[in-house]
Amino acid sequence: MGRPGGKTGFLMTSLILFDFDGTLADTAPDLAAAANAQRAERGMEPLSVDVLRPVASQGARGMLRVALGLLPDHAEYETVRRQFLDHYATNSTVHSRLFPGIAELLERIRAQGHAWGIVTNKATNLTRPIVEHLGLTGHCATLVCGDTTPHSKPHPAPLLHAAKEAGYGADRCLYVGDDLRDVQAAHAAGMPAIAAAYGYLGDGGPVDTWQAEARADDVAGLWPAIAALLPK
Repeated sequence: MGRPGGKTGFLMTSLILFDFDGTLADTAPDLAAAANAQRAERGMEPLSVDVLRPVASQGARGMLRVALGLLPDHAEYETVRRQFLDHYATNSTVHSRLFPGIAELLERIRAQGHAWGIVTNKATNLTRPIVEHLGLTGHCATLVCGDTTPHSKPHPAPLLHAAKEAGYGADRCLYVGDDLRDVQAAHAAGMPAIAAAYGYLGDGGPVDTWQAEARADDVAGLWPAIAALLPK
């Protein structure tokens, strides 16, 4: 990962942190394919991506719940979860793409002298191949995954780790995410949050109830929201 440094050289720059699935990238099609592979093994018809998309940010837990009605307390859950993850790991870059306009946004952030990074609950072994496939590694100041720290979002530890690794204080960071837990994690870490209302959104209720400092209804709305919240 690139590291511009927030404590040396660019004292007044900021670090914009992003969730990954549903915020930077549309990974739902490949996650849905892995879920539908499990349905096919059971003689079930595939579900549309639109049905599975809202729980894409929840990974295996959400996908298996919607696709198979399988919950973590089920006796077969761990076996099916491993099968799902094995399929996904070998097919995670087939259809996953950056949302249109994200590449330009990240370049704009960099051109303005700021840094950006990724904080996701997805495991490192599943995240890094997609990040590399999408060409994000060159200028990414930090990549924090679900197994980087002992805690995952909505705990603040991943965001605080990302800030420290990139060389920024939490007071010079903000976080963009498409799930209620992203906003909760940002606030717990002392960072303002932007709700990416174009994303998967999960089951956290209406976006306007998340108490984010700003919301972006599409990718085009991200930069104005970011610029308004950048610490002076």
